[in-house]
Amino acid sequence: MRVVGLMSGTSYDAVDAAAADLTLDEDGTLRLVPLGMVSAPYEDTLRAALAAALPPAPTTLGDVCRLDTRIGRAFAALAVRADRELCAGRAELMASHGQTVFHWADAGRVHGTLQIGSPAWIAEATGRPVVSDFRPRDVAAGGQGAPLVSLVDLMLLRGR
Repeated sequence: MRVVGLMSGTSYDAVDAAAADLTLDEDGTLRLVPLGMVSAPYEDTLRAALAAALPPAPTTLGDVCRLDTRIGRAFAALAVRADRELCAGRAELMASHGQTVFHWADAGRVHGTLQIGSPAWIAEATGRPVVSDFRPRDVAAGGQGAPLVSLVDLMLLRGR
């Protein structure tokens, strides 16, 4: 399966996309073959609006809604570009981490996390299914909200 993964880090400076071919061998081994990566900086006005809304700054639900849409559109634009440039238009699945805007941790335990950049924009722009909400699912399962880190570490560092 050809997959495009999208994310933006805590620096909130850009959206990054990586494409890969994933296959599951008969013995259950998951194989990942990287196809490449592209990046697109957030527009200056979007980056400034995001910075102005992040804690401890006060914000409104209207601001969050507008940011959710603008970030979703930025992710969607890069998803289209990544599919075209890295997958020759043959991506089968999009995966979006979104933009983390709040991580609720208290007494060494994570209780919740909020990512914005609605995956619906990616689905509409690409016509592909989108997998998202990785961090909230990990938190709901008792994790710290970073489920892909340990998986990638396992895949890259196994046997070293």
